[in-house]
Amino acid sequence: MRAKPSDLELVDTCDVDPSRAEEFPDTKFHTDYRDLIRQDLDILIVCAYNNVAPNVVVAGLHNGMHVFCEKPPGRCVGDVQRMIAAEKANPTLKLKFGFNHRYHHSIMEARRMVDSGQFGKVLWLRGVYGKCGGIQFENEWRNDRNIAGGGILLDQGIHMLDLCRCFCGDFNEIKSLVTTSFWKTPLEDNAFVIMANEAGQVAQVHSSATQWQHRFGLEICMEDGYISLQGILSSTRSYGDETLTFARKQFEDTSRAFGRPREETIYFDTDESWSLEIDDFVDAIKADRPVTCGNSEDSLRVMQLIEEIYGSGACQKKSAA
Repeated sequence: MRAKPSDLELVDTCDVDPSRAEEFPDTKFHTDYRDLIRQDLDILIVCAYNNVAPNVVVAGLHNGMHVFCEKPPGRCVGDVQRMIAAEKANPTLKLKFGFNHRYHHSIMEARRMVDSGQFGKVLWLRGVYGKCGGIQFENEWRNDRNIAGGGILLDQGIHMLDLCRCFCGDFNEIKSLVTTSFWKTPLEDNAFVIMANEAGQVAQVHSSATQWQHRFGLEICMEDGYISLQGILSSTRSYGDETLTFARKQFEDTSRAFGRPREETIYFDTDESWSLEIDDFVDAIKADRPVTCGNSEDSLRVMQLIEEIYGSGACQKKSAA
């Protein structure tokens, strides 16, 4: 992409499938990313397989481009470290990773409420992110270890782990159970995780490819109330309405409905997360400020979490029969 004063202009595209050139008639089309990065571009947007993305990011940075890369940031911590090394070697360039869930309006409103302190400090989080798989699920590239590097946890659960860090910071204690319980794949279809940090905050995450229903839910329990995020808007709308429900705790001396506090629910009808994260990236470039959300440090920390989950001493793995 070439930056303009108030916009972005798509001038070059790349895909290994040459037939896709028809979808981008007004751009110069390439089938090899090495040809793409030789062009005079300001910004490189990387939406490649997990095993390819780190190479493209490193090459783009070394060729003088600001880089936005979709998650996950490679297949392992080593991939992220290679990209960070390239970033440090090119300190005038910006590198951002696509953790767009932080830019959903429900998440941003929850973050505002938590940061305000109106319900006190966060005590615990409980997150579920699941999908149903599909007829061709076992044959998808996401279940090829060499390409993907990890299963449902790395593919989708990474978003929930990133949100846990968003609300609680880093975790130093991890217990996990990672299983392949149904799908005949070499990678996990379920991950059950419990994490704690030095502040005593606990997060519980279930990432699943056997939910049989697309589901997103994140509960945030605080000293004086709670927030429940349910559903998240997507192109298919299959995760349901995006809502934020909150309530202040009420004991029997303040309410006749003990254990059923008065709740309020906010509905969010638009998903601007993709454009908001790109706008934030472009603003960081124009203002020459650090990338503060989805930066390389965020990516490194969440990938370190994932590797610890996969290698947790309490982790057990079993293969489908």
